Amino acid sequence: MSLPHAILTALLEKPSSGLELTRRFDKSIGYFWSATHQQIYRELGKLEQAGHIRALPAAQPTRGQKKEYEVLPAGREELTAWVAKAEDPKPVRDPLLLRLRAAGVVGSEGLEAELVRHLALHRRQLAEYTAIEARDFPPERTTTEQHRLRHLVLRGGIELETFWTKWLTDALAAFHVNP
Repeated sequence: MSLPHAILTALLEKPSSGLELTRRFDKSIGYFWSATHQQIYRELGKLEQAGHIRALPAAQPTRGQKKEYEVLPAGREELTAWVAKAEDPKPVRDPLLLRLRAAGVVGSEGLEAELVRHLALHRRQLAEYTAIEARDFPPERTTTEQHRLRHLVLRGGIELETFWTKWLTDALAAFHVNP
């Protein structure tokens, strides 16, 4: 149910075409809620059919022109209700954790290299997030509520990547491997 809400959020920030939404997902929302080009277009159709968004009228009708969408009042109401909705956290479902558990049964051959690879991936993501934070959220900037909330989302990503890098470093130490 969250992809339609992610799309409504993005469209409220800025009316966009499906292609622009895909690009924006790759640069922001996609860090914590990914969607393919096809999923975004499918959801745009459903949201339009539900009366939550509409395609903006084109200046000049031309064949193959990309549609730009905006959120209608019903879409804003849906998003507002969803923001206030109570929802339990989702359990962690990470295949790497399951693989570690399985290694306890069948042996850990080959697992160390995968842990090293994951550590490198998490370090790279952490570096990207901290660069975004330095660029977009300098401490001296006066912020609006919207700016502070966006920063909180980024901080959540930074804290998660910090956790994974520490945990993977500890896991590799248990294998006596220098990360």
